[in-house]
Amino acid sequence: MTIATPTSLAAQNGVPGPDEDPYIWLEEARSDEALEWVRNENNRTMAHMAQDPRFDELTAEALAILDAEDRVPYVSIRKDGLYNFWQDKQNPKGVLRRTTLESYRTDEPEWEIILDVDALAEAEGKEWVYKGSSCLPPDQRMCMIALSDGGEDATILREFDMTTKQFVEGGFVIEEKSQGGVSWVDENTLLVGRDFGEGTLTESEYPFTTRMWTRGTALADAPEIFRGDAKDVSAGAYLLRTPDGEIQARIAYRGLSFHERAYYLWKDDEWVQLDLPKKAGPYGILDGHMLFSTDVDWDTQGQTFPADSLIAVDLEEWKADPNGATKTLVWAPQERQTKRGGNSTANSAYMSILDNVVGKVLKIDFEDGEWVKREVALPDNATLGVSTASSESDEIMFTSTDFLTPSTLWYTDGSGDPEVLKTSPSYFDASGMEVEQFEATSKDGAKIPYFLVKPKGMEMDGTTPTLLYGYGGFQVSQLPSYRSLTGKMWLEKGGAFILANLRGGGEFGPGWHQSAIRENKQRTWDDFIAVGQDAVKRGITNPGQLGIQGGSQGGLLVGTAFTQAPEAFDAAIVAIPLFDMLRYHLIGRGASWIGEYGDPRIPEQRAWIEGYSPYQKIVEGVDYPAPFLWASTADDRTHPAHARKAAAKLKELGQDYWYFEDMTGGHSGGVDNEQRAKLQALQIFYLMQRLMDDNEAE
Repeated sequence: MTIATPTSLAAQNGVPGPDEDPYIWLEEARSDEALEWVRNENNRTMAHMAQDPRFDELTAEALAILDAEDRVPYVSIRKDGLYNFWQDKQNPKGVLRRTTLESYRTDEPEWEIILDVDALAEAEGKEWVYKGSSCLPPDQRMCMIALSDGGEDATILREFDMTTKQFVEGGFVIEEKSQGGVSWVDENTLLVGRDFGEGTLTESEYPFTTRMWTRGTALADAPEIFRGDAKDVSAGAYLLRTPDGEIQARIAYRGLSFHERAYYLWKDDEWVQLDLPKKAGPYGILDGHMLFSTDVDWDTQGQTFPADSLIAVDLEEWKADPNGATKTLVWAPQERQTKRGGNSTANSAYMSILDNVVGKVLKIDFEDGEWVKREVALPDNATLGVSTASSESDEIMFTSTDFLTPSTLWYTDGSGDPEVLKTSPSYFDASGMEVEQFEATSKDGAKIPYFLVKPKGMEMDGTTPTLLYGYGGFQVSQLPSYRSLTGKMWLEKGGAFILANLRGGGEFGPGWHQSAIRENKQRTWDDFIAVGQDAVKRGITNPGQLGIQGGSQGGLLVGTAFTQAPEAFDAAIVAIPLFDMLRYHLIGRGASWIGEYGDPRIPEQRAWIEGYSPYQKIVEGVDYPAPFLWASTADDRTHPAHARKAAAKLKELGQDYWYFEDMTGGHSGGVDNEQRAKLQALQIFYLMQRLMDDNEAE
């Protein structure tokens, strides 16, 4: 069998090759042999699941929620209306549609269809998945629509007119699927970062060059305006605009690692590197100022700006002297605070923050020479976010949610406090449930918070089937939210749910993340195991009724947990995972994550990774908790090879396991609601069998 990878340990700088790993052939996503293996595994799993009528019942429950017509249709505010992308039973691939604010306020808004993806897919014989658009400010009439065939990250791009609701005849088109994107300079010019052939992609398979493409010319002839380095994760250029769309500067960046960047400003016909920490970068323009954000302490101009703060410089001064403009503090976090994200209206910036894992939203303005921050009047003790904002007015929408309260959408035009605009219906009975927060003590003594959603008055006698969910990477926070599918399919049936706030995430700011990366990544795995053990000690559950779940980085998390502490759990859902960490940089876009995990080609760093890589930790003589692994054939980010190889090795050792591969979806799995419902049902049914049925039988 021919494989597209180097074949010896020497060639891999110590990384396992075919002689050491007999399942490398599964790294070929769509080879005949690999797909035959996938079909056999899928048939085995589905034959087992389908024989129990509960599987169809669970699928129907999930589909009813996913297809519900009364769920909140979240929108983006544009000059010509409110836009929404919607999928349901009648529109499985989805429709891009718009309405007015007046109509949106009603229970049944009148929607104008802009793009019917189902009709487009049928006409062209493709499994089109809508991946968003890049539109020309300020009116956003002309857009480049991104489409993926089957859900992979790679897309094609086509020019689309939002007014005529048609693809532009003879317009901009990039039919060669690739990573990267475009941004508009003006109606006849695009900045394009794509795969332009040999010598234009990084080791992580992302573009590192940008071209300026003029209408009526060939893309291949477009002049290159910026070039990073093949060793970068990615690189590109974009335009810095005010909220009304006016171009202020041309910016370029080089992704030195997943978490580090170098930035450049186009000035006097050359690129000038900005004097910024590698973990700092532009945040946006507000009230005549350029804002920067930093994830590390920034010593500059005789002062120190703390990590996670916002810093401002006068915009005109910065354009004239980008490294000498006077810097002032806009906002700095207090203890256990961190900023999450935000948006800007025509006149104000809004930033959501976490304060001890509780949400707040701040309105930021520059008034009388000072930065003024005001807390927006939104619910207490909830997870809050900025949903969308208008660049032409002060209109803005916010979201609020928690474990037991359906999500609420809030609106203000800037003249007063936000008002409720939409409320999601209840999809499960939360009246008999409650939420508590606890702390576990990790191996090194660190206190790790976690939330528990459980039946009210639940006896802490260790007999409750419990699902523990975690992520713990890339500074991504895990926050309370209304999980309708989990509530209906698991909590209503008597299960409990735990959400862990592990180091490596972002719940307490950049330091919480940076304390558990690279040589310290084992801390994340220790934290997760500690939370599970703490749940047992408190009498929430017992190892025979404790299951764990995570996807992507979370799939790696679950893999480390069930290989390092197999006795602590009786179910493990390993979703779209990383798993073979000694070869992860060669699989999919794994090389882009070296900043998080380290490089297995470097002996010192290989030692960190070898200590936990789950694929190599599956060994003979250990009783693992019959994991359920699932992946997606079209996932070109976290490649299905990781899950495939794990299942193959478990099979070789005679271990119990289940495997399923979605053969159409991308990184998140499922291109339509039917497939998403099926994936959800597979996981919940597996948990019921492992954590409920087995114990009832005893």
